Amino acid sequence: MIIGICVGSGIFFKVGNILAFTGGNIFLGVLVFIIGALCIIFGSLSLTNLAQRTTKNGGMVAYFEEFFSESTASAFGWYQTFLYFPTIGVVVSWAAGTYTTMLLNLPQTMTYQMGIGFGYMLFFYCLNILSSQFAGWFQIISTITKLIPLLGIGLIALFWSKETPVVPPTVPLVEPTNVGLGWLAALAPMAFSYDGWPIALSISHEVKGGSQTMKKALCFGPIIVLVVYLSYFLGLTHILGPEYILSMGEGAVMKIGDMLFGNIGQKIILLFILVALFGVINGVTLGHIRMPYALATKNMLPNSQKIVDNYHQKKLGSQSAIIALLTSCGWFIIHYLTQYFQLMGLGDIGEIAIVFGYMWYIALYFKVIQLYLDKNIKETFTGLISPILAILGGLIILFGGFYDNPVFEFISFGICFLFCLFGYITFRKNQSNNMIKQ
Repeated sequence: MIIGICVGSGIFFKVGNILAFTGGNIFLGVLVFIIGALCIIFGSLSLTNLAQRTTKNGGMVAYFEEFFSESTASAFGWYQTFLYFPTIGVVVSWAAGTYTTMLLNLPQTMTYQMGIGFGYMLFFYCLNILSSQFAGWFQIISTITKLIPLLGIGLIALFWSKETPVVPPTVPLVEPTNVGLGWLAALAPMAFSYDGWPIALSISHEVKGGSQTMKKALCFGPIIVLVVYLSYFLGLTHILGPEYILSMGEGAVMKIGDMLFGNIGQKIILLFILVALFGVINGVTLGHIRMPYALATKNMLPNSQKIVDNYHQKKLGSQSAIIALLTSCGWFIIHYLTQYFQLMGLGDIGEIAIVFGYMWYIALYFKVIQLYLDKNIKETFTGLISPILAILGGLIILFGGFYDNPVFEFISFGICFLFCLFGYITFRKNQSNNMIKQ
């Protein structure tokens, strides 16, 4: 699930962005990918200490509940449930609709793209509601399938001896340049390419083997993602060359298909990208439909007891799943309006919550250090070294996000804080009502 969510369409098209910010410097590009992986690896290693010390549901929400406070957990839970999960799922569904119109030669209009994307989103919510087991199987199949082209391009590059393609004369040539510290801006698209691993924590209480299985997944999942990303990045830059990628931008990946498979090459690449997107949509949905129930069990939603009772009566075909679905539908409408009227020229809704999340993760890393200093955690590496490195990585990503687009990030943080405030107020209100009843 970790690999399936992290490896989406971002890696196929963010290589151009990362190269652009690094001025075409391949070494800096590799460094950016390594920083991203280390942030996840050290972060996830740190969080295994918390996973081992709680049996509560809700993933990171449970960590904040156990090691901070219930009101803080409610604030974070609302951010995750009503902003982070749905906005990422909506944007990836829209992307799937966009690539479907390209694959089937349909009109490249917002209506077609959004309509198809909305259909995909509904399909995966229905799939997860009706059969969580089948949804889990689909996650495994899609993950294996999407790794084929990413690892394949890296392997092909080892034996590739042809010259790099020439940039078409109609396209302005972009040559590598020295960007100085500007390469830090590449951390923003890198964060998007790696994002999604915390979603897996939402099902930790359902995984066979519990915290031990999660510990293995959180250790090895990010390492595999790094190997896959470096394989693709180095393979792509070797076959196409930095100049071609910088000049062609997102269209560069299609050239690989032409060079390897001829006229149908672009269609093959598009199919793999769609499978990658389906894996992300399914993984996000798999985690999202459980979140309202998790919050309700902690009295963090209005009418929490009704949601809990309904969940146990109808399993996943419950109010929890319906709340998640309706939230995503609401964000889909907002996304359509913002794109149609170009209301968010600085970015799309999928970017609102990503960088903000690292502020919360850093708080958890500090808690791990505190537990180590209190001698509740014995392992020095996972209890002290890993969280320190994870904090440094998180701060770099926060800096990179603001460096790239400070105005948009300030707006995004304001929206995120608003959702956190709603969560905090709701829990405090429910708590007051319970005290009055008693």
